[in-house]
Amino acid sequence: MKKISFIWVFLLSMSAFVSCEKEEIDKEKPQIDIDFEGAFPQNCATVYFGVPFQVKTLFRDNVELGSYRIDIHHNFDHHSHSTEVSECTPDPVKEAVNPYVFIQDYPLPGGQEEFLTDLSITLPASNDKGPFEDGDYHFMITL
Repeated sequence: MKKISFIWVFLLSMSAFVSCEKEEIDKEKPQIDIDFEGAFPQNCATVYFGVPFQVKTLFRDNVELGSYRIDIHHNFDHHSHSTEVSECTPDPVKEAVNPYVFIQDYPLPGGQEEFLTDLSITLPASNDKGPFEDGDYHFMITL
């Protein structure tokens, strides 16, 4: 019995090695499209604490979409992510005292190459430290 079990495991192991194929590596980056009527937010858009807004973007991928992330953080120091497509007129540089930070992942339905978001977000006006600071923020979406 031990001999048969060993041979069976050996045969299964060998079939795994023989049947393994190298997966093609997807080298094409997914796309985030905000170039359509109703897309929001656009670069340099203004949103307000406590007022809901709709995130409307179109995601595309040549193979399959997985998930996306929204990252909202202050830009009081005028840092850059080298992804900005146009220049905005920034407020003066200031020290961050109580900035708003939001980082959230969102799953996408499986098997899709295209997905239109229609997500309502309301940024809270304050936390336990007091009101969040108005000013320049980055709104980043990654796929």
